[in-house]
Amino acid sequence: MARSHADPDQEAEEVTLAVMAASRLLVAISARALSSTDSALTLPQLRALVVLETCGPVKLAALAATLGVNPSTALRMVGRLEDSGLIDRRTNPANRREVILRLTPAGRDLVERVLAHRRTEIRALVERLPAEARAGLVPALEALTRAADEMAVDPVTEVRRVAGLVDDPLSPAPPGAPRGGRGRPKGETA
Repeated sequence: MARSHADPDQEAEEVTLAVMAASRLLVAISARALSSTDSALTLPQLRALVVLETCGPVKLAALAATLGVNPSTALRMVGRLEDSGLIDRRTNPANRREVILRLTPAGRDLVERVLAHRRTEIRALVERLPAEARAGLVPALEALTRAADEMAVDPVTEVRRVAGLVDDPLSPAPPGAPRGGRGRPKGETA
């Protein structure tokens, strides 16, 4: 496609189309990474697992808010994930009206395998780029990420916003111990 910097609308449209194409590519890579696990998991379910892996035990309402779905949709998803042995759902001992969710070891293993597969495939793709294209890609993607900061939903920030981070009711930590999940390097999400 010819680049015309004289027309800002044309340039913005070209960038928009390129970002949309890259987005489709990344979704396809995520779908392939998920299918490599022989799991019947969907991408939205993977996203829920990644939120739990990133944030640690959370309230059901916080998970729903972070995913941008209503609580009944989140509850159905949680039921399927629990039936698959990927998450553990318990009543909050401090407030019996709340449900606390956390990954099981099988859920954590699945998230780690899917994300490792995705990272490997993205790295192989990036390595095929000429060095000058790679060098230009980093600042462009960082600028796009900064520009999207207001629109992006960081799972940890969103869970904290809705007061959904909780101590693990199944493995209570002593007072003052770190709460939540292991965290994920900035920019790595589902």
